[in-house]
Amino acid sequence: MEFGFTKEQMQIADAVKKFAQKEVLPQYSKWDREKSFPHEIWKKLGGLGLIGMNVSPKDGGLGADCVSQGIASEELGKGDPNISVAAFAAAELCCCMMEYGTEIVKEKFLRPIIAGDLVPAFALTEPHCGTDSAAMLSSAVRKGDSYILNGEKSGITSIMAADVAFVFAKSDPDKGAKGISVFVVPTNLKGVSMQSFDDMGGRALVRGSIFMDNVEIPADYLLGKEGEGFKLGMKSFDVSRVYLALLCIGAAEISLKETIAYTKERYTFNRPLAQYEGVSFPIVEHLSIIESVRLLCYKALWLRDNNKPHTKEAAMVKWMGPKFSVNAIHDCLLLHGHYGYTQDLPLEQRLRDVMGIEIGDGTAQVSKIVVAREVFGKAFLPYDKRS
Repeated sequence: MEFGFTKEQMQIADAVKKFAQKEVLPQYSKWDREKSFPHEIWKKLGGLGLIGMNVSPKDGGLGADCVSQGIASEELGKGDPNISVAAFAAAELCCCMMEYGTEIVKEKFLRPIIAGDLVPAFALTEPHCGTDSAAMLSSAVRKGDSYILNGEKSGITSIMAADVAFVFAKSDPDKGAKGISVFVVPTNLKGVSMQSFDDMGGRALVRGSIFMDNVEIPADYLLGKEGEGFKLGMKSFDVSRVYLALLCIGAAEISLKETIAYTKERYTFNRPLAQYEGVSFPIVEHLSIIESVRLLCYKALWLRDNNKPHTKEAAMVKWMGPKFSVNAIHDCLLLHGHYGYTQDLPLEQRLRDVMGIEIGDGTAQVSKIVVAREVFGKAFLPYDKRS
């Protein structure tokens, strides 16, 4: 067994760490207060090759393995977990699916996204269905060399900053999940409109809804074949969920590091806080749990890189990573006393931001259903399996 990273992977970790601490962390609170997507950082991420890292070099990516991308997600999460969400979850979902697109799609959208020139959004959820995405109502009707799209997608990460949305819609409503297709939809088209959310956290992600009213797109903007959209999306979730867990881990790790330094310097009754077991023991507990989840994350990515089953592990870390990171950041905030509760420190923002990841890409409840399905079998699912 080998628990270390390769020389190349360590170089990625070092480069992203320096970038996150120098370019990202100093502006973390600024983007939150302004509720603005950091386009300037997005462009720099593209220049560093951190968007669509896994995409084949022939399509503009680095052809990096999943472990390397996980390392980048964790390190960027220490600077700003929101930017890591946009780069390693939302963009990764979109870029992976675009490899099934036409050359027109790759040239017009994939390469500019990887370069940081375009911002993508992954539009799956609808107002009446999140977890049960196969129950979506959005439609796509073929009309000659075009498709006509209608419907609403909600809770979409980066949609207010997006140049292009990857929209799931039913091209054959009678086939259930097998009738869902996915399309590339430029957000500046006639019939497209958007509305923002006023979220508790993740404000730099500028989430919201996208509405489509008889939106016409070329048939070339279909990804894969008709009816393959649901399969392509679910396949991508098995890796994006791990990236989400790791960026939460990164936010927890830097919070614990800051708290350790603070409790060694902060004195009460002529002793540093770190000498009190009521202070040091909670930190030790969080460090132990966070490191355990972190190792499971990299196991899941190693399994994917080696073409081995990893759905169970991905679902495990999806509920564990955000939950235990929120717990750790919460205690870090409390151990900073009233200073931790102010906006002068990044702890309150990290708590709000990471809490949102407990919902995105599958709640803890649905993640546990996925694990149970892998352990007990589909016959023991709490719902009828979609055809």
